[in-house]
Amino acid sequence: MLARIHRPARNTMQSGQANTKEWLLEFEPEEARRIDPLMGWTGSGDTKDQVRLYFATRDEAVAYAQRHLIPFQVFEPKEARRSVRAYADNFKFGRKENWTH
Repeated sequence: MLARIHRPARNTMQSGQANTKEWLLEFEPEEARRIDPLMGWTGSGDTKDQVRLYFATRDEAVAYAQRHLIPFQVFEPKEARRSVRAYADNFKFGRKENWTH
């Protein structure tokens, strides 16, 4: 019953940073998923897969796991690299590449 504590990544379909500020505690799956032969649905007998606990800080999530004797692993988030660009940079004189159409 190992738990992962991490900050979820942003949605790849949007540029915003919504839902990336909180820390998430979720459990690793204990058994593999199986396909139902009749309907083709994917299922599992592991109910801890449905549990997701959100915390404001990393320390709160770690304290919760320690208080309830849950073995855990903490994954630190990668900070996003920001490159500041402006539309006017396409036309500046000292441009690295040639501007062509």
